[in-house]
Amino acid sequence: MRQVDLTDVDCGITQALGVLTDWWTFLIVRDVAGGVTRFDALQKELGMSRRALAERLAALVEHGVLERRRYTDRPPRHDYLLTAKGEGLLPVLLTLQEWGDRYVLGDGSLTATAEEGSAEQRRVRSLLGRALPELTLPRQDGAPARPAEPGAWTVLFCFPGAFAPESQGYPPRWTDIPGTRGCTLEATTYAARHDRFVAAGARIRGVSTQRPDQLAAFASHAALPYDLLSDADGRLAAALRLPTFRAGGADRLKRLTMLVDPAGTIREVQFPVTDPAASVDAMLLAVTDRTPVQVRPERPPRDPRRPTRGAAV
Repeated sequence: MRQVDLTDVDCGITQALGVLTDWWTFLIVRDVAGGVTRFDALQKELGMSRRALAERLAALVEHGVLERRRYTDRPPRHDYLLTAKGEGLLPVLLTLQEWGDRYVLGDGSLTATAEEGSAEQRRVRSLLGRALPELTLPRQDGAPARPAEPGAWTVLFCFPGAFAPESQGYPPRWTDIPGTRGCTLEATTYAARHDRFVAAGARIRGVSTQRPDQLAAFASHAALPYDLLSDADGRLAAALRLPTFRAGGADRLKRLTMLVDPAGTIREVQFPVTDPAASVDAMLLAVTDRTPVQVRPERPPRDPRRPTRGAAV
């Protein structure tokens, strides 16, 4: 792969393009961010020649975007993983995706939702049967947490943004964007149904691109009994190619919900979500269908003349 000498150019865009030399390179970073980390899997996913892939992987390692981590010695094989420098490209990927969804695949309008049958909906539906990526996100208290609770069913609902009115203001023209209304209603409806989800064997997690302190303020205001997670760095959004939009100077997740099984595999998706409150009840039904509550048979009343186990006779 021919490299261009750009060492005397002071433009950051030019220097970045000297590393990300062509569209294949962007797609490699995209797939590695999504958990496709081995050479053969990348070659199969991308459909490019092995030589071309090897050249681009070597260049990305040389530039410090990827690192190689050996997983077997005989023969030597490696995973290709994003470095901190590589993770710095995640917002770039989200911006490219949002631009493509809005202006190439869409009509250019700003929206926090999608149409039935849209490319975004098809992309979300393709998540069925996919494992969640191995990553952690900050909770509202700043502690790291996995998006889904290991060993339990998890309802992971993504929302554009929810704000505590006494301490936070909405972004400019927020309510003029189709699909932004209903975040508080959705969150509080999940709170009202929380005990029923737990009884059915599921845990609830909410996730948005807001900062942890913003999520903490809202969680306190709404008295939420479950955790909120911050994807402010776009790690989950980039890994799953979740639909986003940009408003108030920040990338925002479009409203969608995933049901994740105890092994970390996505089993149900809701997108687009046009009725936030109704979507909660629909997800509760999906949970109970998959995790039927085991009701123990009632025991007959004990004969008071019969001693209990362990009692002296």
